[in-house]
Amino acid sequence: MALLWGGTPRWSPRLSQEDRRRDQPKIPAVLKAELNPEQKETLGELEKFGWELRFVRHDPEQRPVPVIFDAEREKFAVLDPQGHLDEGAFINIR
Repeated sequence: MALLWGGTPRWSPRLSQEDRRRDQPKIPAVLKAELNPEQKETLGELEKFGWELRFVRHDPEQRPVPVIFDAEREKFAVLDPQGHLDEGAFINIR
């Protein structure tokens, strides 16, 4: 039996966009928390040139693989565990 109801539940408080996001960490901060010190250092330097951490994939061993994009979003690269920039890495971007 399906329950269909189109109304707003009375127990649900109406929160503004600001209230919903107040206690949540910023997404870039959450992503950066997965990086090791070498990757964070390299990313910090690359951010000065407009590179941006877009997402973090995990390899089969569950190690973080940070994927960064240049300022024009024309190319991407990954940061290896030693913090080196790998612009030739194969990542399937959807």
